[in-house]
Amino acid sequence: MNIRHALIAAVLAIPVFVNAADKEVTVVIKDHRFTPAEVKVPAGQKVKLIVDNQDATPEEFESHDLNREKVIPARAKGSVFIGPLKAGRYSFFGEFHEDTAQGVIIAE
Repeated sequence: MNIRHALIAAVLAIPVFVNAADKEVTVVIKDHRFTPAEVKVPAGQKVKLIVDNQDATPEEFESHDLNREKVIPARAKGSVFIGPLKAGRYSFFGEFHEDTAQGVIIAE
């Protein structure tokens, strides 16, 4: 085996991790409520949750079930990566308006 073939064999032996495009799901914060309040995602797949805060005040996306929290500034968008999740229900809420900003992610 010449050096060229050895290099090719070495490169091919390196594991390659292909990051397939993550599924994207958008939830909107408007009037201190999440829309949709119920989000369905595929179980076993990583998901990029885009939080679009259309309110004039910041909101914190928080989920104890998902172990995630992120402040989304007023009139801004933020991304939260979740999963892969086992099938089930995962609640989330807006910490600054917890009385109205409630939602659930359903992995199926």
